[in-house]
Amino acid sequence: NTPIPGADVFDTWLTQTVCECSPEAREERLSQWAAAPGARAAHPREEHLIPLMVLAGAAGKESGHLEFSCRAMGAPLSAYRFG
Repeated sequence: NTPIPGADVFDTWLTQTVCECSPEAREERLSQWAAAPGARAAHPREEHLIPLMVLAGAAGKESGHLEFSCRAMGAPLSAYRFG
């Protein structure tokens, strides 16, 4: 499938945000996710991101980790865990 323009950039941004940022920076960046590069190309609507937002908030000070990454229908798909 043809890659979705901008989706890979957003996936990289999201992985950096979840896995490399301090909890405070993670919260700030996730609250402004729609302004991230490629955000709306990857997620025209936010319903697929809301579970991640809930988990990141519940994680508190715990670090995020990339658990799974693949491609489907031209889009990167990533899954994260905390703790």
